[in-house]
Amino acid sequence: MNIESTLQATQVAAPVRRARPPKRKTRITIYLDDEVLNEFRNLSERCGTGYQTLINAALRHRLAAPVGETGLA
Repeated sequence: MNIESTLQATQVAAPVRRARPPKRKTRITIYLDDEVLNEFRNLSERCGTGYQTLINAALRHRLAAPVGETGLA
């Protein structure tokens, strides 16, 4: 196999792309009290983390707690 045939073969081949990672999050629309949203935004500025990330973490923390422990059903 010579260099010319190798070059032609690489030009004909389709470009290689990396596979996309599996989708792990879903975009939603949610209504929150202004007070709650402002608190998360203020906290995010202090922590250097996005407010949506903090809201997600708070929801995960709540779901990990036993039912009735937080006073919410």
